[in-house]
Amino acid sequence: MDLRTEYLGLKLDSPLMPGASPLADSFDLVRRLEDAGASAIVMRSLFEEQITREMTGNVDAIETHAESFAEAVSYFPKPGEFSLGPDAYLDQLRGIVEAVDIPVIGSLNGITVAGWLDYARQIEQAGASALELNVYYLATDPAEESAAVEQRTLTIVRAVKSAIRIPIAVKLSPFFSALPHFVCELERAGADGLVLFNRFYQPDIDATNLEAAPTLHLSDPSELLLRLRWLAIVAPAVKIPLAVSGGVHTGLDAIKSVMAGASAVEVVSALLMNGPEHLRALRGEMERWMQAHEYHSLQQMRGSMSLAHCPDPNAFSRANYMRILQSWRAGSP
Repeated sequence: MDLRTEYLGLKLDSPLMPGASPLADSFDLVRRLEDAGASAIVMRSLFEEQITREMTGNVDAIETHAESFAEAVSYFPKPGEFSLGPDAYLDQLRGIVEAVDIPVIGSLNGITVAGWLDYARQIEQAGASALELNVYYLATDPAEESAAVEQRTLTIVRAVKSAIRIPIAVKLSPFFSALPHFVCELERAGADGLVLFNRFYQPDIDATNLEAAPTLHLSDPSELLLRLRWLAIVAPAVKIPLAVSGGVHTGLDAIKSVMAGASAVEVVSALLMNGPEHLRALRGEMERWMQAHEYHSLQQMRGSMSLAHCPDPNAFSRANYMRILQSWRAGSP
């Protein structure tokens, strides 16, 4: 069964790869992932705040908001709480490149155009085959317009693209008012690929102590539905490859992602719960499903369920929405 795919100009044996996570913190895990069939390794993100703190000695030098409170500095993790500091991150990247024969993708997470972007060059120099750029930004200022939020990401992409030669994938959130238009703008800005989507972890409220309580919930398959919907919408709009991230737990989840338009499938939660060898099980499930349904390659199915095959995507979306709402009846489970 031919599972070969191409993503960010990289020719891969299959679309399956671990997404940005602690899975790349250990050389033993990385080797097990390769043995289990990982087509590439995506490292966890190196954060702008980490780099800025090391460069200036003070995290409040970050250009977040013009009027930030001094106590806000205490919100950020202490240096020792990060698994890898900036220098250790580069050392880990070099070590992984030496340890495996598959591409290694670095990851940067930031929200401003500043000196921290020099680390994109250093990640390239350390041997990364590509860079995943994660602009994790939640607009909280009522005076900030939506166009400015989009422009923030576009500016960062242009700056990174002008600084390095390796391909860049932009990891997006689903919270944009006109996502198809924005992804076209990202393609014009130089993005070589897109990852749908970043998971915005939601804090809970500690009502007793009046504090925000960080919570970590691993993904479940229901989260894939949002990704499938937007993959299907976005895929016909751009020529660059797409990756899915979030909610892929089975081989059939991966199949659906490819049908919606994905060229790469990033898996994290399923691997954290089941171990690196779960990748082998996912590949086996994909191959058995394809054989049972007479598919010989991923190329046959890629994008087959995207809106490129729908004459009126907006009407289809509205009709599907109405049918779902009308489908429930009293007494339904």
